[in-house]
Amino acid sequence: MILSAAIFITLLGLLGYLHFVKIDQETLLIIDSLGIQLTSSYASGKESTTFIEMGKVKDVIINEAIYMQKVIYYLCILLNDPADPHGISQVVPVFQVSTLLNFLLCRNPLPFPHSLHTHCY
Repeated sequence: MILSAAIFITLLGLLGYLHFVKIDQETLLIIDSLGIQLTSSYASGKESTTFIEMGKVKDVIINEAIYMQKVIYYLCILLNDPADPHGISQVVPVFQVSTLLNFLLCRNPLPFPHSLHTHCY
């Protein structure tokens, strides 16, 4: 009885991991006059799509993070702050399937790390 319950819970956890966590593919579609579409395809077949209007985009940058003795580079989208025209309301990382970015996000839970130094290249 206990063994079958443990097997059932393990299978349920594996299905949950495949459905909500394991990303197989990420795509980025940029249409200059409309905006940016980010699509993540999960191992279970589920797809998650996010659309960012071009009017909200302040800039697209390559961000760098220094963790221990490693420098990690990743692509980010900076969003305009409606209250402050020169400010940034949010930093959106683009390709999150990267193991190094996942490593960073696990160490710095949301909101996205403010301790990271941003550079535009």
